[in-house]
Amino acid sequence: MKRVPSWQGKTVLITGASSGIGEAAARLLSGRGLHVLLTARRVDRLEALAEEIIRAGGRAGVIPADLSVEEERQRLAETVMESAGCPDALINNAGFGWYGYYHDMPWETAQKMIRVNIEAPAHLTRLFLPAMLARGSGYILNVSSIAGGMPNQGVAVYAASKAFLDSFTTSLYRETRGSGVQVCSIRPGPVSSEFFEQALLHPNGRAVPAERFAVPPQRVAECLWSVMNRPRRVAYVPSILALSPWLERFFGRVIDLLGPLLLRRGDRHPRRPLMER
Repeated sequence: MKRVPSWQGKTVLITGASSGIGEAAARLLSGRGLHVLLTARRVDRLEALAEEIIRAGGRAGVIPADLSVEEERQRLAETVMESAGCPDALINNAGFGWYGYYHDMPWETAQKMIRVNIEAPAHLTRLFLPAMLARGSGYILNVSSIAGGMPNQGVAVYAASKAFLDSFTTSLYRETRGSGVQVCSIRPGPVSSEFFEQALLHPNGRAVPAERFAVPPQRVAECLWSVMNRPRRVAYVPSILALSPWLERFFGRVIDLLGPLLLRRGDRHPRRPLMER
């Protein structure tokens, strides 16, 4: 029987911690005795969350950063290393989505998605992994999505970004076996968070049909905690979604025919007004 690691007093860096999965993970992990380092762009949200955690008796630090900018990611890593040393766990959670026809998607939105959903986790992993390997311990948990294995209509760039993250994580898992560093891909289905609202805020974005099937972000946070105590290469939320790769394999041709109808239905309904951030 494997010994469950002790996380008391250990440090975890959580990206995209100002809302959704990142916020839920920060609350749960701080309650388990971890020192949580929170990063995102919205400083006020991060500071409010950190204050709440500290009032509850936990430890939290705030390091604002725009992860779409390479220099910001570099500064984030340097600040973490100088203030707390190499984190015991890195949760690459930051990301955003957009739903609609790819030809309607502004290139600026697609480019930013590539930078946040692909470049950020790859870059931050590269910045911290050498120190984890030298230490002989560490956890890299990448929050992906079942969309990475089910590239359906309306999420071309998002699904591609998650497919990259899945492949990247699997390769790292195999490269680091026996090193003491644990690498895992968390693949949730739709999650009830600001993700769906944010998808509408980007130019030409639409409401995402999968929103009605969303699970609370706390479910994903609990999965992260489970993986930190029982490491494995991949975990699905909910667990029934472990069957999702088979859906694409056996029903892909049906989805080819029926999937586009879901996207076309949006053409018959007025889009919600966009809001400025």
